[in-house]
Amino acid sequence: MLLLMLLLLVLSTHVSAEPHFTSCQYDTIFMNYTLNSPFETNLKRLLETLSSNTHLNEGFYNTSIGNDNNQVYGQALCRGDVTPRVCQECVANASQEIMRECRSVAAFIWYESCQIQYSYREFFSTMIYAGKYPDSNDPEKNVSEPVQFNAAVTSLMKSLSNEAAFGGPSKLMFATGNTFSGTKTIYGLVQCTRDISPSDCSICLDFALKDLDACCNSRQGGTVFSRNCNVRFEVYRFFDESTRNGDKWRIWVSVAVPLVSAIVLAVLISYSVSRRRRRRKTTQKDEEKSENALLHDLATRRGVAITHEDDLVGSQGLPFMDLATIIAAADNFSDSNKLGQGGFGSVYKGVLPSGKEIAVKRLSRKSWQGIKEFKNEVILIAKLQHRNLVRLVGCGIEGEEKLLVYEYMPNKSLDIFLFDSTKRSQLDWETRHNIICGIARGILYLHEDSRLKIIHRDLKPSNVLLDHEMVAKISDFGMARIFCENENTANTKRIVGTYGYMAPEYAMEGLFSVKSDVFSFGVILLEIITGRKNSGFQRTGHAHTLLAYAWRLWNEERELELIDPLLTESCPTEEVVRCIHIALLCVQENPADRPTMSSVVVLLGSESITLPEPTQPAFSAGRIQIEQPSSTDPPVNQLSLFSTLPQ
Repeated sequence: MLLLMLLLLVLSTHVSAEPHFTSCQYDTIFMNYTLNSPFETNLKRLLETLSSNTHLNEGFYNTSIGNDNNQVYGQALCRGDVTPRVCQECVANASQEIMRECRSVAAFIWYESCQIQYSYREFFSTMIYAGKYPDSNDPEKNVSEPVQFNAAVTSLMKSLSNEAAFGGPSKLMFATGNTFSGTKTIYGLVQCTRDISPSDCSICLDFALKDLDACCNSRQGGTVFSRNCNVRFEVYRFFDESTRNGDKWRIWVSVAVPLVSAIVLAVLISYSVSRRRRRRKTTQKDEEKSENALLHDLATRRGVAITHEDDLVGSQGLPFMDLATIIAAADNFSDSNKLGQGGFGSVYKGVLPSGKEIAVKRLSRKSWQGIKEFKNEVILIAKLQHRNLVRLVGCGIEGEEKLLVYEYMPNKSLDIFLFDSTKRSQLDWETRHNIICGIARGILYLHEDSRLKIIHRDLKPSNVLLDHEMVAKISDFGMARIFCENENTANTKRIVGTYGYMAPEYAMEGLFSVKSDVFSFGVILLEIITGRKNSGFQRTGHAHTLLAYAWRLWNEERELELIDPLLTESCPTEEVVRCIHIALLCVQENPADRPTMSSVVVLLGSESITLPEPTQPAFSAGRIQIEQPSSTDPPVNQLSLFSTLPQ
């Protein structure tokens, strides 16, 4: 029993046995390196150097090894309250893990006690924010008095952020503290990498705190981390308070005799080996699952049984709400409350008895696809947490009535602003750029940062909602598909989505992947810049599609003519042209040529990275009729045939 208590103490206080997040970056910009190449040799030397020096340099160290094309830049950061020994062990473990998991020329790994990143490009002193959430963020641990609790968390974390960025006691861009809310003590921690300036640290933490509020509002704990900063709060002490007054590397006194220490070490080794074996077996099992098995397994873990009759039986695992309450909130679905009409149902505004405003999606009663969409939305979105994804408040089901309840977006959707000549004037370039970056971060979360790998398949301006601060939130996951970890592409006979935003390989062959969503993002990006729709563009007389028009102007070096006239006098020309360039990279005909969303987020946030020249995009020309795959499939409209047109 004593050994077990010591083991749990060590595990909970210091070392995380498994990484919370690993990012290996592969695409046309971040390539993979060759085994036994000079780059790999330099990378191994770099990781050894980080492991040897980080704990000696107050928990932070960056350097580079090699020259020219084989040069590798690397950086390591340990949590500000861990001992030098824990720091060294964590960096060593993370170094081994990142070598096993990645073979790309740029990668990032985050453990609870440390983080490592390396790249073939110099990234020191550059702040890039892309908030990520570890699986430890538990969506089911809510507090009983959310208003008071949230206020206390906000106050504590803002105070700590200011302390870390602008000169707390340690001067190491790290701060911890606690506060009280009712009977609970709230503990908080914030930290920045020390290669960035205090002002950049403050900006990074500000973004992280906004994401923390979005993911973990009213919960008993939450973590958000990025490449340059991380924040965390809990209702239990998860850090060493003895480091708060600047004695960061004070080694805590051990009273355990050498024999006990040796036994604990043996138990730790046994635990680690056992956990790795279980993890290996679990991974192998997951790889063998089909998509249907994965969906069913996910639903079961959430406490939902899906029957062959398309019924869902819920439990406390899902946010089921009383149907009468939802109907009353929406005023019995009166026309005055109707916000819009979708392919599988209508959306209504509602107000709960608490005064909270909601949006209720009422799925079509007899639609087979509506049932499938309901399942997809509930199973998927209940698992997703991100500032740039719409939040599912609850759902209700009774007989043929199936309702989904979301947070209400007062500014409705992006298309309402973008394609209205009057409302578009409210979208200055700063607002548009923030929306662009928000959409990109939301898609990145779906593709790489959530526990599930999700392809949205229906990205378009009407599925980008805007809150009261014009923050973009991706919605409508009825078409989304889950990918297994080892799955890169999939094929379907049922082509769903919106024509004009679908990638050519998907529209013609039913092939979809993360690059399908990248194509859709590129179309949206061009629409935001121009204020024009891709669909129906032939009526302008300029070209068959917006993509064809953009490509022609790009080759004629007349890309400035693409910019919305409402922006020409106030927008930073170089930044807008860079966004046009990124959009053209995203809509290239060959999926392999398109960047991943992780690269898109980096490119949008950095002006120093040189962009490759885009190849010709796929242009829409003509129409074909898709054959119905089976009698049970929903009706399929005519589809634009994608082909390459002469310039």
